[in-house]
This record gives sequence, structure tokens and C-alpha cells, in this order.
Amino acid sequence: MRFVVAVVGKPRDANLAGAIREYETRASRYWPLEVREVRDEPVRSGSADLVREREGERLLAAIPPNAQVVACEVMGRAMSSEQFAQWLQAQRERALDVGIMIGGAFGLGEVVRRRAASSLALAPWTMPHELARLVLAEQLYRAGTIVRGEPYHK
Repeated sequence: MRFVVAVVGKPRDANLAGAIREYETRASRYWPLEVREVRDEPVRSGSADLVREREGERLLAAIPPNAQVVACEVMGRAMSSEQFAQWLQAQRERALDVGIMIGGAFGLGEVVRRRAASSLALAPWTMPHELARLVLAEQLYRAGTIVRGEPYHK
């Protein structure tokens, strides 16, 4: 069982990349976590729909074939940190792989939405995908501390 976070592109800002790495490293102490970056599709490739579909196909190819897919989207299920921790723990106990998808600049395509078993809102507003990755990494770390009953360290 593992959590595979599939994301489009690499963070372009060095400071943001450092913060993401820090929280992904912290989170991996609590969860069987893998992060897989897929190539972003050049905007000049065509319409936003085409970009979303091509990136979505890459995201799905980056996760285990039988993984439960969770789409990170603004209209997804909102959870408190405690609820998210309980959800993660329940997934770990089910012993199934979970693929958490973060789309690129145009979001997630229909190919991902159709495959998704559920969707997760990281915030009630739209944010850049690099920031969404940081928020998810921080919440994975926070959830680990909650499950183990540890104090949260900054």
C-alpha cells in the first residue's frame, strides 16, 4: 500500500521547491509516500482541454494500475486536518494504493475525473498547482502527526 502523489511539472521557484521537498520528506516519515512528476504539456500544443487531457493521461500512467484515484479540485470534498488524517489512516488500513492527482496550470482533464473514485478540495479557491502541491504535502505531514498523537512541529 502506498500513497502516490502525481503532479504536473516541477516547481519553478527554488524557494517553493525547497518547501515542497521539506514537507514531502517530513510526510514520508508517516506514510508510504511516493511523488511522481510528469511533464507539463506546452500551451502551444492546442486548447486548454487538449493540454488537460494529455497531462491527465500522463498523471494516470504515473500511478499503479489498480490505485484508487483522488482528484484534487476546488469543488472536491473539503475536510478538516483531523478528517483528512482519519481518511488517510482508513486508506492505509484498506491496504490499497491511492493516487492523488494535482493537475497543471489548466487543472485536471476529464480522463482523470472519469477515473477518480473521489475528489479532494485543498482550499475553497483556485491556486497555482505548485502551491497546491505544497499545501497537500504540508497536510500529509500534519495528518501523520495527528494519527500518531504527536505535536505539530513547524
